[in-house]
Amino acid sequence: MKLGLVGLGRMGLNMRERLRERGQEAIGFDPNSDASDVDSLEALVESLPTPRAVWVMVPAGAPTRQVIGQLSRVLSPGDLVIEGGNSRFTDDTVHAEILAEHGVRFLDCGVSGGVWGRRNGYALMAGGDEADIDRMMPIFDALRPDGERADSFVHAGPVGAGHYAKMVHNGIEYGLMQAYAEGYELLAAEASIVDVPAVLRAWSKGTVVRSWLLDLLVQALSEDPDLAAISGYTEDSGEGRWTVEEAIAHAVPAPVISAALFARFASRQDDSRAMKAVSALRNQFGGHAVRRSEPAGIA
Repeated sequence: MKLGLVGLGRMGLNMRERLRERGQEAIGFDPNSDASDVDSLEALVESLPTPRAVWVMVPAGAPTRQVIGQLSRVLSPGDLVIEGGNSRFTDDTVHAEILAEHGVRFLDCGVSGGVWGRRNGYALMAGGDEADIDRMMPIFDALRPDGERADSFVHAGPVGAGHYAKMVHNGIEYGLMQAYAEGYELLAAEASIVDVPAVLRAWSKGTVVRSWLLDLLVQALSEDPDLAAISGYTEDSGEGRWTVEEAIAHAVPAPVISAALFARFASRQDDSRAMKAVSALRNQFGGHAVRRSEPAGIA
């Protein structure tokens, strides 16, 4: 099957290579990448047989909306767009409507696997019409890991369901990473634990907390035992926020995911006003000692 791929960043480039390695013909376009196979979106469209299929892997928000708009003007009725970035599920309906005005079909697909996906395969969560899903199954099968399809691919529901599933997936990921991070810090704080990385590695087989995330933490510590080269400042892609918003909308308690999201916010504060207020209150009601901040300019 011949597929057009828009966006050759860390994910898109590896996806193109995995597709090629598995017998699919993938033509990539990215105006900001030397790896681009063609020099324009129009050239990409012209290189594809009809009905065409184009997979979009660009940053969520305005960049995705821009590409969807451009594709709506150069594709033909019966063509299909798969949007595989980290878009908010509510954007999928808008994108589908933009394309539908020109007779172009639409699928959304949450993609998980990161930079390891080329070698290990990607977990895929798709939303859209069953006929469009069936049409793209050779591509889905090439991208996903070997083994039973149900272990790494799901048709989650109508348009938007794929990105909704991926949003919840990433919310869970926030909570898991925060738990591992807190466990690591607690181990490091205890003087009797003489080899923190070794303890974590010992959990990687046979325990109920074993996981690929744990394996990645063990690997990171093997490369930098004190994580000295890494700042504690932690970004969020947006999906953790959206997960918490959806939990509120559905009145679903999600304290772990919420706390993990707020922990990321806390990581960005060099001197938290909130924690200053907590310290001041403890001093006021209990006479607890407080650490005085040093005047500016004093080391």
